[in-house]
Amino acid sequence: MTALRIVDVADLATFQALPPCADPSFDHRTCDYWENADRGSRAARPAWLEAPAPTPSPKPVLADNPFAREEAGPAFNPFLADGDGDDDDPENPFAPRVQRERPAASGVPRKFALLDRGRGIFGTYAKIGLLDGTAVAYAQFGPLSAYPRAQRVRDLYPQLPASPLPAVITCIATTPMARGAGHARALVSAVCDDLAARGFAAVEAYPEAGVRADGTSAATPGFWLGCGFVIAVDDERFPVMRREL
Repeated sequence: MTALRIVDVADLATFQALPPCADPSFDHRTCDYWENADRGSRAARPAWLEAPAPTPSPKPVLADNPFAREEAGPAFNPFLADGDGDDDDPENPFAPRVQRERPAASGVPRKFALLDRGRGIFGTYAKIGLLDGTAVAYAQFGPLSAYPRAQRVRDLYPQLPASPLPAVITCIATTPMARGAGHARALVSAVCDDLAARGFAAVEAYPEAGVRADGTSAATPGFWLGCGFVIAVDDERFPVMRREL
């Protein structure tokens, strides 16, 4: 039996391996429902899967203008010794040497840019489970601050602990052909282990009760109970599931 291999969605190749949702009217590859609390949508938007065409810079090239003034460099500072004052200067032994990767913000599909925006600070925002190189399960997660709609849900329930703030798992999906094999639960377990390693003390999920399996991005309360979560808010429509890490 082939073992499930779990990988981070950290590059375009992995993102492009994501399968479409079982319901063709939805698509986690183009969903911004959790990222945009006011106008976010789960709808399938094929255009979002394509990288936008690069736009030419409106700034004129000064090198081609014989009448353009040369840009002045920084003013000379007689009190600044050579090699000092620059955090990236290797000659400064006291400068921090932390180098953070910059997120992909242009030239990539819009959803990938949303998933990649935590690069260098939080880390990846999604994982997939692969069987023989084919993605069969997908999970999206991250800090509460990355998902305004999740924050809006929490604001409805003042009884939820305000500190420390939890991480959230906003989406979990399995392909129809792979259901019943425990892949989604294995993926949630890997996400929880990862979030604990990143310093989170708890994680929450916000399923919608009473909807069909393919009509929600956050599974069902019963699914989360099977993943070790408890019902933190027992709302008949929008319960809050929580797991201490």
